[in-house]
Amino acid sequence: MPAKNPDLHGSAPDKSDVVLLLIDVINDLEFEGGEDLLRHAVPMADRIARLQERARREGVPVVYVNDNFGRWRSDLNAQVQHCLEDDVRGRPVVERLRPGDDDYFVLKPKHSGFFSTTLDVLLDYLGARTLVLTGMAANICVLFTANDAYMRDFHLTVPSDCVASNTEEENRHAIEQMRRFLGADVRPSDELKFRELARRR
Repeated sequence: MPAKNPDLHGSAPDKSDVVLLLIDVINDLEFEGGEDLLRHAVPMADRIARLQERARREGVPVVYVNDNFGRWRSDLNAQVQHCLEDDVRGRPVVERLRPGDDDYFVLKPKHSGFFSTTLDVLLDYLGARTLVLTGMAANICVLFTANDAYMRDFHLTVPSDCVASNTEEENRHAIEQMRRFLGADVRPSDELKFRELARRR
């Protein structure tokens, strides 16, 4: 039976087997350990930006899945503005990964992008079967989101160069966990082909 509102009243007009998720990249990094994470997050952000541009060109929806960082305001623009104008540690990351007008935004209260959020509904309307997970931290919010996506039978791709953690060791361990136990494709982003992912069933 077709959906009653196939595009969520115009809010989700895209249809795509593949969706790119950017997890917690709109982040001021003003917390203990933020300096360590920043060192890995800036090069990560450069690679995500290139992947994001390819996704947009190929019609792959981009979804920002972002923590509220204790403020609980579902206003992505306000969070972006805070990170760009308040001289915070995470500014270089946000400068590289500003949301576009056609991107989607899901606010999450906890580690997983699925817990008490609208992500399930959005992905259903988009028709997604394969999720490309990027962002930070790989060993916390990316991993928790990947776990929940796996339990929902999504195909997972986690480009190893598009996630970051406080240390390289923690990052490698998280990537290996997702590869080994969640079946994630962890090839680097320059080897990722969205059309190939769309054909994978």
